[in-house]
Amino acid sequence: MYEPIRAKSVHTMADAPSDFPHRSREEELDIQLAGHLAALLAVTDELRALAPSADLDTAAVRLAEQVARLRGGSTPARATATATAEPHLAALHRRAHTLAGRALVVAASRADTAVAILTAERMDAHAAVLEPRELAAH
Repeated sequence: MYEPIRAKSVHTMADAPSDFPHRSREEELDIQLAGHLAALLAVTDELRALAPSADLDTAAVRLAEQVARLRGGSTPARATATATAEPHLAALHRRAHTLAGRALVVAASRADTAVAILTAERMDAHAAVLEPRELAAH
């Protein structure tokens, strides 16, 4: 009924090396985690410029260290802030909380305890800032 395949496939070459690099699951998770942390660092830098605090300064340093570690020592880009109104601060805190949550999920999946602790702390810090405002609005 069916004729057997007599020639090698044109789509795969068994003996030839691949034309594109392959990354391990851990490398992919490192890249993803570094991206989430870099985004969180950018939001943290913007918050620091609009509402300076020692907590945000410390968080920014710790985030930058983790991004550099995950990127093999490459220093992360830092954001500059623009002058905006108070409602924008709440949006930034919500965004930071969301980014920290995403980073926490990736850190947990790759068993990176240091980053998991850092991101959980950042989630708590941003939730604490948002909670009074969110409750007052309802």
